[in-house]
Amino acid sequence: MTESWQFWALVSAAFAALTAIFAKLGIAGINSDFATFIRTLVIIAALCLFLTISGQWQKTSDISAKSWVFLVLSGLATGASWIAYFRALKIGDAARVAPVDKLSIIMVAIFGVLFLGEKLSAINWAGVVLIAGGVILLTLKI
Repeated sequence: MTESWQFWALVSAAFAALTAIFAKLGIAGINSDFATFIRTLVIIAALCLFLTISGQWQKTSDISAKSWVFLVLSGLATGASWIAYFRALKIGDAARVAPVDKLSIIMVAIFGVLFLGEKLSAINWAGVVLIAGGVILLTLKI
């Protein structure tokens, strides 16, 4: 089971859900950018501990230039996403902010097709449309 991408994707989703709830509770009374900084420090410490315990440290010199470029770009995108996400949580309801944040699912599907040459079937595209519809319904305040 732990060798399945579906298992790890569900674990990721569960932790992402907890992230929204914990973050919403944690940013009360502090600047959202500083809250993002604290979160980042915790992630760095946890990853250092995990890499040490699991013996997965690697030599940085073994990483290709291409990998470095895309990992740095990914890190910058992650940081920008976190800053925007925490600002949105500071202002809005977690139950509405998180679904809008998940519009990234739709963007990944489109970008995957456009930039990575991935193929999605008609049923996959129907899922993308349903996700978009779900986000719209979840953000309505009626």
